[in-house]
Amino acid sequence: MCGRFTIITDPVKMMERFILDEIAFHLEPRYNVAPGQMIPAIIADKGKRRIGKLKWGLVPSWASDEKIGYKMINARAETLTEKPAFRNLFARKRCMIPADSFYEWRQTQKGKQPMRIMMKSEGLFAFAGLYDTWTRPDGQKLHTCTIITTRPNEVVRDIHDRMPVILRGPEDEAIWLDRDTFDAELLQSLLVPYDAEQMRAYPVSAMVGSPKNDVPECIEEISDPA
Repeated sequence: MCGRFTIITDPVKMMERFILDEIAFHLEPRYNVAPGQMIPAIIADKGKRRIGKLKWGLVPSWASDEKIGYKMINARAETLTEKPAFRNLFARKRCMIPADSFYEWRQTQKGKQPMRIMMKSEGLFAFAGLYDTWTRPDGQKLHTCTIITTRPNEVVRDIHDRMPVILRGPEDEAIWLDRDTFDAELLQSLLVPYDAEQMRAYPVSAMVGSPKNDVPECIEEISDPA
């Protein structure tokens, strides 16, 4: 699964990396992003990319209660076309979630050890996601998203049995965001483990276990207790 990530960058780098004209909100460093929070997400609309904020935890438009979002922070790549909550979104409502690392917990003899997983280059990347809009009983719109997961690569395999889908660069990102063309087979081919040769993982403090801790110390490497 993917239950925590970081996005630590400045607006200029974000705009350059993801071909954005503007960011219409304050982009602050996030060292411990958690489900239920508002997160940056990118969509394509009439050939132009826009970035906004979505609540992490998908609430389908047909849901009877928004609490379902806490159970839908991730969507399995292998079953997107089978699940009612994801099938139509896969066709029409795909998004990217910018990030520069994510956390997973590795089981050790001393308990669970949080690990930060990132690119060796420390560069920005994008998770593949889906989004939808739900209308509250009072008419207020709630925009939410989920992060797609796949089987782990060699870096993640010893830590967790799933990893988020990281799109493999600008070409794949453009295909994923293209709402004018729907090729299910082509899109499914993007939902694979990222090249392990380009990634690394290291242990971090147990403080990342609490969403209240959103500080630079969250990403500091520590001696591996295992």
